[in-house]
Amino acid sequence: MKIAIDKLTEAELVDLNHRIVERLRFLSQMRAHSQMLDYKIGEGVTFHPDGHPPLVGIVTRYNRKTVTVITNGGQRWNVAPGLLRRGDSYERTDTNNAKVVRLKRD
Repeated sequence: MKIAIDKLTEAELVDLNHRIVERLRFLSQMRAHSQMLDYKIGEGVTFHPDGHPPLVGIVTRYNRKTVTVITNGGQRWNVAPGLLRRGDSYERTDTNNAKVVRLKRD
């Protein structure tokens, strides 16, 4: 289906632009949601943020476009699911906290 944009008024073009932008946002969110479902809460993952060495952590929460990952060092990162890779295990390096539990992927 072709749209003859030469025949549209300025108001119609603005409306079409808004509808296109909203549709592209929706498609992006659906893609991110689909990628998020590849990872389960509690699953070990790795990712490599710019300016940092690769980090290892565990998925703790699904957000709208990202997942929250708690790293071995206890940092909280919101990471786009497309940047994650499955990790083998998660082991927190801070052993002073008695509530820390070592988790391994089955």
